[in-house]
Amino acid sequence: MNCLQNLLRSSALPLQSCKFNKRKSPCSFNSLGMMNSVDLYPSLAVKAISGSTSSKEMNNSELKEEKSDIYSNNMTEAMGAVLTYRHELGMNYNFIRPDLIVGSCLQTPEDVDKLHQIGVKTIFCLQQDPDLEYFGVDINAIQEHAKTYDDTQHLRAEIRDFDSFDLRMRLPAVVGKLYKAIKRNGGVTYVHCTAGLGRAPAVMLAYMFWIQGYRLSEAHRLLLSERSCFPKLDAIKYATADILTGFRKKPITFSWKNKNCSSVEISGLDIGWGQRLPLTYDEKQGLWIMNKELPEGHYEYKYIVDGKWLCNNDEQRTSPNKDGHVNNYVDVIDDDATSVKLALQKRLSDDDFDLTEDERHKVRQFLESLPNDE
Repeated sequence: MNCLQNLLRSSALPLQSCKFNKRKSPCSFNSLGMMNSVDLYPSLAVKAISGSTSSKEMNNSELKEEKSDIYSNNMTEAMGAVLTYRHELGMNYNFIRPDLIVGSCLQTPEDVDKLHQIGVKTIFCLQQDPDLEYFGVDINAIQEHAKTYDDTQHLRAEIRDFDSFDLRMRLPAVVGKLYKAIKRNGGVTYVHCTAGLGRAPAVMLAYMFWIQGYRLSEAHRLLLSERSCFPKLDAIKYATADILTGFRKKPITFSWKNKNCSSVEISGLDIGWGQRLPLTYDEKQGLWIMNKELPEGHYEYKYIVDGKWLCNNDEQRTSPNKDGHVNNYVDVIDDDATSVKLALQKRLSDDDFDLTEDERHKVRQFLESLPNDE
């Protein structure tokens, strides 16, 4: 399982002129097309200048286009497919089924009215606060406006953008919440992330696969016939295996040999490239050590030694990507897997992977058993 990182965002006000300053990433993009940067969006250096109202409006429009360009470029490199999102053009969506819509984010309270007119009863938002802040979306105003309708509910279930691992781990709770909302509210359901090209399509696919009885490949074909997008199928497969075989973790030890440094941290793994975990120095072993439990999967990471991003030459390393960047990596495998689990893992690699009726029943039971606040 490929672990994407938690990427930091920065927001800016649409002032008169702007310059995009992009810091050099410590990891850039790896060979799997996953963004290894601590900057999803570059910071904006802004300087207010005098001008007419019309010129201000023009510059604001240009700024919105620039922000869409940045988002689209980062999305394309992180997702491994050419994807474009134009926030300045407003909300866009597609019916996947008569009762299911996948789309981009709501931008104004008036978008709630538009969805209500086409029968939407549940608005299901997967964005995190930094996603909303980047494009200046007032989520509170949207939620308050949704409350003016007795038959419309706005819900949030956050998933990190461009993060396949977080998608995998969050899918059961998110789809469980969606499942209960659809049973409760009926009507048409609108599932969205920021662009409606990654997280939202994946959640929709998992719902169709786990709940509505579609084969995963069948649901995927239907989705792509209605909307050009790039959901991470592996995240859905791994999440399915997690539900059916248990969320087992395996202890992994990470170490760095250098007694002369003052601090050692690690980034990547399952926490994302925007976060760090400290290692502790063990006098007896002469090593900086961190023990961490990880679910099965493939994880890339890097050490930060006295502020410098470094690979450990004594641990497995990726091949250099197109920019020459290399990360450490670890493949976590359950050595005590049962025959049932091994058989399921083998089936996961099948392009036409499907669930038996008994497995689908177990998945539904699991989703229904999750706490209501999830």
